[in-house]
Amino acid sequence: WVDMAKGGIGAAQDSPRALGRVPSEGHRVPMSLVLFESALSPLLAAGAAGYLLGSIPFGLLLARVLKGIDVRDVGSGNIGATNTMRALGKGWGVVAFALDFLKGWFPVYVLAPLIAGDGDVELARLVAGSAAVLGHCFPLYLRFKGGKGVSTGCGAIVAVDPLVFILGGAVWVLMLPTSRMVSLASIAMGLAFPVVAWVRHPEDGPFIIGCALLALLVVVRHRTNIARILAGTESRIGRKETSKQSNG
Repeated sequence: WVDMAKGGIGAAQDSPRALGRVPSEGHRVPMSLVLFESALSPLLAAGAAGYLLGSIPFGLLLARVLKGIDVRDVGSGNIGATNTMRALGKGWGVVAFALDFLKGWFPVYVLAPLIAGDGDVELARLVAGSAAVLGHCFPLYLRFKGGKGVSTGCGAIVAVDPLVFILGGAVWVLMLPTSRMVSLASIAMGLAFPVVAWVRHPEDGPFIIGCALLALLVVVRHRTNIARILAGTESRIGRKETSKQSNG
């Protein structure tokens, strides 16, 4: 237990402002509660920062600024890099990918260590990266209707271990010319990430969990693509699209 009137484990951690309440004279709280609150605050901050950054719809903003169009009315209707490429061309599609990629990389590589301080940096990275991907898929600014999380997830993975991204990306490179389906290549890459992460970092639980969650989210967000793949109607590279389908 910590006597809050006399001061607890450090002036910053046991101050009334840090705990969100003003203790009365002689007020005592469990040490575990103080430690839990001091550990939880950085994680909440990392999650909030990651989510708000991940929610920025760069593809949508580029299309509106450059052509005055809504990318959601083009191709698959998705705000991601692939559909931005349909609306603006290959060059700007690459720019959209890079910006969505940075939405995952920046909170994990830069913000999480700063926010965590002397706390659990690996856990803060997991929270920040997961929140960034969720922000891209369910953006606050677009009524929670966003992209599929592949680009942002790749950025988060590179922030921890670029080789995991390279090896997982190799699966995408091999699958794309074979299947000619961006969606199937993206799903295969997403499923490869937790396997590669486990092989390279068998003791890094947060990273493996983060990659597994990304793989699950990629599959869920591509469920309509999976249905079309099974039906044999999914869009393929080199074949003209006639409806709103493909990876987006």
